[in-house]
Amino acid sequence: MKKEIMEQPEAIASCLEGRITPQHILPGVFGPQAEPIFKQVEHVYLTACGTSYHAAMVARYWIEELADIPCTVEVASEFRYRKIAESKNSLFVTLSQSGETADTLAALRLAKTMGFLSTIALCNVAESAMLREADLPFLTRAGIEIGVASTKAFITQLIGLFLLALLLRRNKTTDHVLESEMAAELQQLPALVQTILQQDMNILQWAKTFTDKQHAVFLGRGNLYPIALEGALKMKEISYIHTHGYPAGELKHGPLALIDSHLPVIATVPNDALFEKNVSNLQEVRARGGKLYILTDRPEAFTYEAFTDAHVVTMPAMHSLLTPILYTIPLQLLSYHVAVLKGTDVDQPRNLAKSVTVE
Repeated sequence: MKKEIMEQPEAIASCLEGRITPQHILPGVFGPQAEPIFKQVEHVYLTACGTSYHAAMVARYWIEELADIPCTVEVASEFRYRKIAESKNSLFVTLSQSGETADTLAALRLAKTMGFLSTIALCNVAESAMLREADLPFLTRAGIEIGVASTKAFITQLIGLFLLALLLRRNKTTDHVLESEMAAELQQLPALVQTILQQDMNILQWAKTFTDKQHAVFLGRGNLYPIALEGALKMKEISYIHTHGYPAGELKHGPLALIDSHLPVIATVPNDALFEKNVSNLQEVRARGGKLYILTDRPEAFTYEAFTDAHVVTMPAMHSLLTPILYTIPLQLLSYHVAVLKGTDVDQPRNLAKSVTVE
């Protein structure tokens, strides 16, 4: 797992190679037949399981913000077993690391019998059933991933979904300035991820305070809420600590009852439109004795008295649209280090398999 975390700059570069220039996203990223299909899209339906489901949740924020297209996200095992109200000109998008995930593959096959405009599959295995059967296949090119808890496959799924959002946007506007800006930002991602990986020892110091913990809470707002869910999933998968991810704005609707001096609260707090809201939420946690672990590109905001005992790791500044990719990395490192310190099997956690091929 550690090896695969450290390979993420190269995985991102590989995923982007031949797909972007410094100015724009290249045509044909999803195949030569994609462009006329994308021009007709009025709704996007995403379905996946586990970590891939969290990537799909992030994509909803991107697609609705960038392309102004309504988007639905659903766990694949739920999609299969309920009546779906079909939407006009709806694009069906499915995600899987292996391309053989039973529920997700069955959802794709079901979708192909329904009235969807077309189907897309994002996957990391070229010869997988999912890529063969989708109308528009997208290979994420993360390289072989052996660890059960997905890291680089997840990150490259996010890259692919961000490219999809930008391409859908292209058909909704004549303003391509943002696309050019995002293409330039994407090319900087491998270097930025490398700087985050250099925080490894700081994250290890965080992890040393988790070894006697039985519970933890992860917080995020906006497009970082799914990353809070992903951070919580990684921690529970390999360290067996009971964790939950929440939107930070939901604290007063129940989770504040959990807060005490024994509960670690891990928060993603980038300098975006929700920064002040996030700080206010963390003040509520601190007032109730919660132990704060903060990822932020504005560390100076947490130096005053209310946060004197907070643990803070400084993140690089990045456009708010791309923060889900960057803020995932330290959460992967945290779960890894906690698991190692607790002596669990990091690469093969109990009761789990890399590819879930049965229901």
